[in-house]
Amino acid sequence: MPSGADERTKGRFIDVKLLHYEHEIVSVRLGFSPIRHGFLPQREPCRQAPTSTKGQIVMTYPPVPAVNDIASHFSAAVRASVLGETPYRHWRLCDVLPIDICTGILTLPIVPSMLGNTDGTRNSYNNRRTFVTPKLRQDFPTLAALTEALQRPSVAKALVDTCHIKAEGSFLRIEYIQDTDGAWLEPHRDIPEKLFSMVIYLFTGPEAKDWGTDIYDADVKWCGRSSGTFNSATIFIAGPNTWHGFEPRPIHGVRRLMEINYVHPSWRDREQLVDPDHPITLQG
Repeated sequence: MPSGADERTKGRFIDVKLLHYEHEIVSVRLGFSPIRHGFLPQREPCRQAPTSTKGQIVMTYPPVPAVNDIASHFSAAVRASVLGETPYRHWRLCDVLPIDICTGILTLPIVPSMLGNTDGTRNSYNNRRTFVTPKLRQDFPTLAALTEALQRPSVAKALVDTCHIKAEGSFLRIEYIQDTDGAWLEPHRDIPEKLFSMVIYLFTGPEAKDWGTDIYDADVKWCGRSSGTFNSATIFIAGPNTWHGFEPRPIHGVRRLMEINYVHPSWRDREQLVDPDHPITLQG
């Protein structure tokens, strides 16, 4: 115990105002431990976190924005997108998702599949891909809020008005991609059952500037690469000349991105859908 303290202070708390910091009084609650007369700071009890329906304590990081805010943020990015026509029609977006949603995605406890060298397609490892399913939505509040927002009529209307797609009756499909060294994609075109294709880039690091999507012309000749800026995106509509891919190159880290589609009601792989029981609607 500090010199001068008597037996009356043992095991008791005292409140001490320390100093002015940023125009506020900083206070701590201190206590004296009767054990070995040591001086120990005592922390106030933490507030109990919200509990789930099963009575389990739920710890949520980062904070999850309101669904309306996510929908408004995403819709604004779509409506502010920049249209390009070369080598095919596409839209470039920036600041696509609220930053807390980006952080929530990047902190998901989903381990990347360490596939090594792949064959240039994703279909060869379908059983190791991560689609946002009803189960993932139930487990992770970030995904629950994001998917609810992207199924809002206001978001569908923004995509319809901007990209002139037929969204009514389609279904939301989202894949969380975590490419590691050895992953690549041969030039390919998306199937027309994908009513639109959107890739949101969520990777970081000194080499991330080189991890954007490779673009090819109608003769499948490489002609450019998307920037891959964090939280930017590219949208295109599947067509006869919409060749794209990812040329083999080193990936030191994890190339994280989200592919978002509205898909035709005839989509066969129902297990890939966000909510196979609720199609997209423009009503509401």
